[in-house]
Amino acid sequence: MTVSTPAPEIPTLRPDDAETYAAWFACLAEPTRVRLLHAIASRPGTSGVGELAAALGIGQPTVSHHLRKLAEVGFVTTAKEGTSTRVAINPACCTGLPHAADAVMGLLASRPCCPTDLPADVSVRAMEPADFGAVRRIYAEGIATGDATFETRVPGTEALDAKWLKEHRWVAQIDGEVVGWAALAPASTREVYAGVAENSLYVGEGARGRGVGKALIHKQVTAADAGGLWTLQTSIFPENKPSLALHRSAGFRTLGVRERIARHRGVWRDTVMLERRRDDGCGPADGCHPAG
Repeated sequence: MTVSTPAPEIPTLRPDDAETYAAWFACLAEPTRVRLLHAIASRPGTSGVGELAAALGIGQPTVSHHLRKLAEVGFVTTAKEGTSTRVAINPACCTGLPHAADAVMGLLASRPCCPTDLPADVSVRAMEPADFGAVRRIYAEGIATGDATFETRVPGTEALDAKWLKEHRWVAQIDGEVVGWAALAPASTREVYAGVAENSLYVGEGARGRGVGKALIHKQVTAADAGGLWTLQTSIFPENKPSLALHRSAGFRTLGVRERIARHRGVWRDTVMLERRRDDGCGPADGCHPAG
C-alpha cells in the first residue's frame, strides 16, 4: 500500500493585511509620488508644498494632488500653518513599508521553533555554581577556534555569574560530563528592553558534531518563550557556519552584516546579526500600519 505524504501547508497573508499592502503599493505605482515621498522622508521636519514643487520641478497643483494620495494611505501627514500646508513623513511608514515588503516576499513567514531531531544521549539541566569550572574550560576551547567570540581570555566566574540571567543558563551533559553550555544576558538595563536578551552557546571540543548544540538551543529558546522573553539576539562571525545554521534552525533570522565592526587579534572582523522573535500569533501588520 502506498502512503501519500500530505502536501506542506502554503503560508498565506491575512486578507486585511493583503488589502492594506496592495493599497500602499498601488499608491507608489506613480513615480512622482515615489519622488515626493523620498523628498519628504529625507528632509528633517516639515516641508511646504511650494518647496516640494520647486525641488522636484513640477507644479504646485500636481504636488497637492499626489500629496492627497500619499496622505490617504497614511504615508504623510499634513497640517495647516496659516495659509500654507506643511507636510511631514508619518514615522510609522518608515518601518511599516519595509515590513510590508518583507511580509509579501515571505521573509516574515513562520520560522521553526527549534530543532526537533534531538540526540537521545544528551541531557540539559540548569547550570549550577559547581559547573563554572567546566563552563570556563569549554569557553576557552571556543576562544581557541578564533571564530567563536571577540573575547581573547575567559572571563572570571564572578563576571560570568553577574552577566547572565539566573534562570536562563544551562549545561549539556553526556554520561554525566558537562560538554556544553548556553546562557542569556540582558541586552540592556533599561526596563523597556526587559524581554530582550543576547544568547551565548558553546560546545566542548570533544563533543562537537553530536547534537549538543541542538539540545542546548532547544532548551534555551523554549525556556525563553515560556519565561516571557520576546526577543533573542546574537552576533556571529560569518566564518562560523555551524553556529549560523544552528541558530537558523531555532528560528533566528539574519538582520544584516556589520562590516569591520571590531578588531580581533589584529584583524578587522565582520559579524552577522541574528534575531529570534517569540511567535505570539500577531499578524504581520499589527501595530505597523502607517494609517494606524
